[in-house]
Amino acid sequence: MAAFWQGLRETGYVEGENVAVEYRWAEGNYDRLPALATDLVGRNVDVIVAVSGPSALAAKNASSRIPIVFMTGGDPVSDGLVASFAHPGDNLTGVSFLFIELHPKRLELLSDLLPHARAMALLVNPNLSFTESVIRGVQEAARAKGMKLPILKAGTEGEIDAAFATLANTDALLVGSDPFFDSRHEQLVGLAARYAIPTIYPWRIFADAGGLISYGPNLTAVERQLGIYAGRILKGERPADLPVQQPTKIELVINLKAAKALGLTIPPLILARADEVIE
Repeated sequence: MAAFWQGLRETGYVEGENVAVEYRWAEGNYDRLPALATDLVGRNVDVIVAVSGPSALAAKNASSRIPIVFMTGGDPVSDGLVASFAHPGDNLTGVSFLFIELHPKRLELLSDLLPHARAMALLVNPNLSFTESVIRGVQEAARAKGMKLPILKAGTEGEIDAAFATLANTDALLVGSDPFFDSRHEQLVGLAARYAIPTIYPWRIFADAGGLISYGPNLTAVERQLGIYAGRILKGERPADLPVQQPTKIELVINLKAAKALGLTIPPLILARADEVIE
C-alpha cells in the first residue's frame, strides 16, 4: 500500500486530504470477490483498483461504467479484461506481469542451482484462469531437461499443508504466482524449511521471509504504477487512453541463510546474476 500511496501522491492526491479510499479484502477467498466489487459499485466510487486477476474480473463484471485499474499475472487480452495492451478500450487498464512466461525460467534457475535434480514439483492454485497455461509451459521446460514434474494443486490453507506432505522423492519445488499464495507466504516458506525442500518463489517477499530464492517483477514499482494510473484517472483521463503496462525489471533475490540451512552452495554464476543477496 505504501507504493500505491506514493503513486497517488505523485499525481497530487493524498489519502485523507483530497481523496478517500475504501478498502475491501477477500483474504484469499476468491468467492467473496463478486460481492465486494458489487459493494464498491453501489458506493459509486470514482475508480476501482483491483490488485489481482480474479479481483479485476469481478470488478469488470460488476461495472462497465466505473474506471478500473488492475494488476494481473495473466494475459489481460485473453482473459477478456482489455482489447489490447496499447488500446485497452472500455473502462479498464493497468499492469500485466505475463507470469506464464516467467515460470519456465524459474525451473531453469532451480536446475542451474541443483544440476543433479531429476524431479521438481510445481505448486499452483487451480482456481486461476491461467493455471493450465502455466502448467503446460513448465511441463515443456521440464521435458527439455528430462525432469519429472509432479503437479500439486492448492486453493486453501489446508490444501497447502497437504501438498507439502506429498513431496517425498522430489528434489525441489516451484511455487506458482497467485495472490492467495502471496497472502500465505510465511506458511509456504515455513513448510519449505520444515520439509527441507529447495524452493523458488515469484516475489521477493518470500525471500525476505526466509525463502531460498525468488524471481519476479518488482512489486513496489508495479503498485506505484497502480497509484499513478488511479490518480491520472481521478484527474480526468480515460482508462481506454492509458496503455496496459508491463514490468521492465525482473528481480532475482537469493537468501544465503536459507541456502546454508539446506546445505546448498549457490554457484558463483547465479550469485553474480542476483539483484540482491540476503546474508
